[in-house]
Amino acid sequence: MKPRITLKKIAKEFGVSISTVSKALKDSHEISEDVRERIKAFADFYNYKPNSLALQLRNQKTSVIGVIVPEIVHHFFSQVIDGIEKYANEHGYSVMVCISNESYKKEVSNISVLTNGSIDGLIVSIARETQETQNFKHFEDLIKDDFPLVLFDRIIEDLQCDKVIIDDVGGAFQATEHLIDLGAKRVALLTTQDYISVGALRKEGYLKALVAKGVTIDESLIYRIEDNKNLYEQIEKVINVPNPPDAILAVNEIYAANALKVAKERGLAIPEDIAIIGFTSGLISEFTSPPLTSVVQHGFLMGQHAAELLINRIEHTAPEAFQKEVISTNLKVRKSTINS
Repeated sequence: MKPRITLKKIAKEFGVSISTVSKALKDSHEISEDVRERIKAFADFYNYKPNSLALQLRNQKTSVIGVIVPEIVHHFFSQVIDGIEKYANEHGYSVMVCISNESYKKEVSNISVLTNGSIDGLIVSIARETQETQNFKHFEDLIKDDFPLVLFDRIIEDLQCDKVIIDDVGGAFQATEHLIDLGAKRVALLTTQDYISVGALRKEGYLKALVAKGVTIDESLIYRIEDNKNLYEQIEKVINVPNPPDAILAVNEIYAANALKVAKERGLAIPEDIAIIGFTSGLISEFTSPPLTSVVQHGFLMGQHAAELLINRIEHTAPEAFQKEVISTNLKVRKSTINS
């Protein structure tokens, strides 16, 4: 059986744009006769048929974009959705939001429902289970069909689509450096399992900062949290030990808030005995006691950038090459690291 052929594959074969291929197949006189004939012959040989979904969306624009997030309880994702909606609404689009609940099957189901003609394009942060299984066929199928897709935060580098991420490595580096500059000698990292892309990148930044500051890397201070197990009990094992860390970097504010609670219950003074930093400067970080120093991720800005990339792609105003935008972080210092 001959492999399935798409406009994108034909364009790549002839070294031309997708628009040129489309015009050639429609016998447009904007394209030279020689190029038209060669492209049409190639398409006929591979039994090219226009994708019905792509045609439907071209002919019946919905002015709706879809968004799939792993969960809604995290302040970061709610900020991203706010940013997406503001930009989309300002440019004549509505937003439809689905939640994967970190499930591969739910993510696949959400994509199937949304892309049945209900939306013009899709913005996704990939579910934990999808990253664990490394099964990305549902995204690959969208890309084969030239369906407008933007990934944000949790991305897959090899997928050929637009992406928006924060500088996870730089944010973790800055936070770890801050703790070491305050005098910390044993900086623990509360991170995700390694298959979660953002956790892996934040671990990379943490390790780089230790090396840069001349601190010996101690693998026993790197704790990979399993979210399907009791979070509080796992963090107790980090702090309720004979020689606890004198500082903690947590890759999200939920981990950081739990570390703060465990440390206080153990009778440790914060930040004198143990300093704590988390990622995401949400309401939890602001209203803990003491408030948590945080790596600010600028979720609202990320949402705006993701919506801009997607709408440009939908409206054919984006560059042909896919873009990857990296948003810088900054450190919001509060009383969990400096008691002033």
